[in-house]
Amino acid sequence: MPENGKHRRFRTSSLTRGIIAVTTGGAALALPVIGATGAFAAPAQPAAVEKAATSTAVSGKGIAAQKSETATYSVVAGDTLAKIAREHSVSGGWKALYEDNQKIVGGNPDLILPGLQLTIGADADNKSADKAEKAESKASASSGRADRSERTSDTVAAEGAPAAEAVPAAEPAAYTDDLDGWIKESLAVMAEHGIPGSYDGIHRNIIRESAGDPLAINNWDSNAAAGIPSKGLLQVIDPTFQAYHVPGTSTDSYDPVANITAACNYAADRYGSIDNVFGAY
Repeated sequence: MPENGKHRRFRTSSLTRGIIAVTTGGAALALPVIGATGAFAAPAQPAAVEKAATSTAVSGKGIAAQKSETATYSVVAGDTLAKIAREHSVSGGWKALYEDNQKIVGGNPDLILPGLQLTIGADADNKSADKAEKAESKASASSGRADRSERTSDTVAAEGAPAAEAVPAAEPAAYTDDLDGWIKESLAVMAEHGIPGSYDGIHRNIIRESAGDPLAINNWDSNAAAGIPSKGLLQVIDPTFQAYHVPGTSTDSYDPVANITAACNYAADRYGSIDNVFGAY
């Protein structure tokens, strides 16, 4: 027990613990320091989030002007991008926050210094607006293509399919006015009517019957005595010529092509083909 009249003196020290406000890059940090007895600095308050309303207008695409809140946040000791993104509900989390502030943060997202001013929300809104604009543009382009397709279809339906270009008619084959040309022209007509016969078969019989004279006539046989002499290249009597005349050829039995074609038509009917004729027929 202490003696009367004396008072116990409390132990004092020339140094006591206190807190001093340290400013780094404009941010108030609370750091423990050693100072004079009773010297205490007011504890630093967490930096306030300054909000500014900005409006993002997307022009020319039919999208109404949008208002979005952007925030400027001052980093304090102990902050991480994940913590800030979580507390401010940043879409995309810390990665999005880092991408939006990469120029400020630098290359290491794990190291953010107190006092850095981070922007929250602005870039995200701009990205959303960009996406909306692109979607609108894509929709407009698709609509335009559909309209053009519909107009094209309507036009084709109204005007009809383009007419096919007229194919120029083939020029008729040129045949020489001699035995070779007459046989070839007759073969062309025979082919159109399905009458068999060959160049050699026709030529052989013509040489035997008329020696190639289209005006040859037989005035001495029985047909001549009956008043129906054989005529032309293949010596055809008028009744036979008329019965086997092929349409498209002359009705004159002396006509070389008409005479050959009618005679071949008759020979096909009676012998199967002029090629099967080797004598009087």
